[in-house]
Amino acid sequence: MISRRKFIRSGALGVSALSLSGRIPTLEHENVVNRAPAKPIVIATWDFGVAANQAAWEVLRQEGRALDAVEAGVRVPEADLGNSTVGKGGYPDRDGHVSLDACIMDEKGNCGSVAALEHISHPISVARLVMEKTPHVMLVGEGALQFALENGFERENLLTPKAEKAWKEWLKDKNYKPVINIENKSFTTERLPGNEHNHDTIGMLALDAHGNLSGACTTSGMAFKMRGRVGDSPIIGAGLYVDNEVGGATATGVGEEVIRTVGSFLVVELMRQGYPPEEACREAVGRIAKKKPDIAKEIQVGFLALNKKGEYGAFALQKGFSYAICHAEQRDLLLDSASLY
Repeated sequence: MISRRKFIRSGALGVSALSLSGRIPTLEHENVVNRAPAKPIVIATWDFGVAANQAAWEVLRQEGRALDAVEAGVRVPEADLGNSTVGKGGYPDRDGHVSLDACIMDEKGNCGSVAALEHISHPISVARLVMEKTPHVMLVGEGALQFALENGFERENLLTPKAEKAWKEWLKDKNYKPVINIENKSFTTERLPGNEHNHDTIGMLALDAHGNLSGACTTSGMAFKMRGRVGDSPIIGAGLYVDNEVGGATATGVGEEVIRTVGSFLVVELMRQGYPPEEACREAVGRIAKKKPDIAKEIQVGFLALNKKGEYGAFALQKGFSYAICHAEQRDLLLDSASLY
């Protein structure tokens, strides 16, 4: 079993209200900057990011490329049948189809993405081929599947017996709404059939020994979503964005709100202006809360960021968002994000 260390930072990091100006109060930089001892470093969203980071670290510790590291890392939860929020073990849409979304971005600004991809268990690797083999950024649906099959990926039935059972239970009431932090609750509490399950994502950012950044993001989307629904995870600038001069950011939670704020791009641009990673994430979360204060209290959105110096940070709407850190001095660090509510 992977060891887990949780570290909850002291101080007034959980801000419960916006200021009169609508901007979340800024904390002193020394209180919100987490520094890795040295590159390389890899960070990822949620508890399952710990295991994903281990696979990424195997690439980074050999001075491998950050791009290879993030692909290898997120393939771990994609293949985990016990993870109902990412990849092959994901819960289906309301019509019983498991559809996956993913994107990847390298240090040169190259990027690839797939959305609403069915029958392929590793969408992140298909996204990388879209980046490397086509003139396009995104392929979707049947076109993405055709591309994957033409490039040697095997067609699979992604609907596991566990997911099918949960879907059939859900069909009895058809009651759909997101549930805050279901990503972690699924690992720590008994999941009763028919609960409303909000699928989520793993986002990963890596800084390699050469000082280059890359990122990856992959998900099975919200459980029992409308057929064809796509969230932020495969959208460059929303679920993921990397600028090798500045840093990278990734998002988790209800994707519609991340898309509306172009959240990951916003976080990176704030870091360009000098914001430390956590403050940049805090500001992006604050914009969501300011625009839709009532909705923001009922959903989860979190951002995770890593800058060119190896400094990292996160911030979320709700308590319960965790993120994993892996570097030479500690491989299994798991932190609780600060939050607005």
